[in-house]
Amino acid sequence: MDDTRGTSWNSPWPTVTALHAWLTAQSPVPPEQQTLLRMLKLSEEVGEVAQAVIGATGQNPRKGVSHSWQDVQSELCDVIVTAMVALTTLTPDPGRVFDAHLAKVAARSLGDAGRVAPGAG
Repeated sequence: MDDTRGTSWNSPWPTVTALHAWLTAQSPVPPEQQTLLRMLKLSEEVGEVAQAVIGATGQNPRKGVSHSWQDVQSELCDVIVTAMVALTTLTPDPGRVFDAHLAKVAARSLGDAGRVAPGAG
């Protein structure tokens, strides 16, 4: 489970927190609307993943192959970042919430193999 695939891991949460603060400061709508719009933004980003997959596989006869699998990767990253910003909108400690949820998913799916020693990840 400690698979970083050759990359060094730095927590994304400081950057996500900065993005959240920037978006909040730039928003022309009240906080309640910001929260709802950030949740809806996830659907938009997931739609862009679908569009990229359709383009990468050439499933639209009018467009043919219009995207690459690297485009799909980029769109998936946008979904992840958007979800992290949305989570930051809902809780003051998104890292703790995410880690706790990931541990539940790993335990449910992987059992003992999903446990990571403290400080190992």
